[in-house]
Amino acid sequence: MTTNVDPARFSHVTDWVFDLDNTLYPHHSNLFSQIDVKMTAYVSELLQLPREEARKLQKELYLEYGTTLNGLMERHNIDPDDFLEKVHDIDYSWLVPDPVLGVAIRQLPGRKFIFTNGDRGHAERTARQLGILDHFDDIFDIVAAGLTPKPARQTYEKFAALHAITGPNTVMFEDLARNLSVPKALGMTTVLIVPRNFEPTFSEIWERDPKFEDDVDFVTDDLASFLTAIRQSQTA
Repeated sequence: MTTNVDPARFSHVTDWVFDLDNTLYPHHSNLFSQIDVKMTAYVSELLQLPREEARKLQKELYLEYGTTLNGLMERHNIDPDDFLEKVHDIDYSWLVPDPVLGVAIRQLPGRKFIFTNGDRGHAERTARQLGILDHFDDIFDIVAAGLTPKPARQTYEKFAALHAITGPNTVMFEDLARNLSVPKALGMTTVLIVPRNFEPTFSEIWERDPKFEDDVDFVTDDLASFLTAIRQSQTA
């Protein structure tokens, strides 16, 4: 379900910005499920709650504060470093190296960034396992964001200021439409990454963003093919 690529919409792009989880690797790899389980366990241990109650609270925090971490910091003053270390203690071998994606990213003209609500270590380990780490100019993580997660406008503005990014010259790739609202307002081209053969039933209800559809310029379920099509149109 790669939407048609309009070459004119990408010919001016000098900065390529990618979310990490479920964007640079496919949703079906299910890597984030490991993090999700770790977060539930963290909440359960912290508050001495049964797993079912801990998971319900975890999702409430996610919805209200943007990330579970942000909610736990606000309500329970936890140590963010401890949280990030524990929830990212996962098995990265679940990811299959993606040389096609690596070539597609490497050949894009301009700078490439990872912009994630996770931490740098997680981003580096993920990108290294995929075989694409060396193709990025920098990683902007939750620590660089001052622990304020996307979709907060100030976080995008901090990222843009740090790297002298101009909205109209930038494209952002994300798996959550709500995280494309501010980029769209800043003038960026926006691309939503959805699971392969996407149907709404494949996505948990708290991750669906139908009200943000107007902030999405393009949709694809195959990032490598989408990027390759952009590059081919630019070199044709």
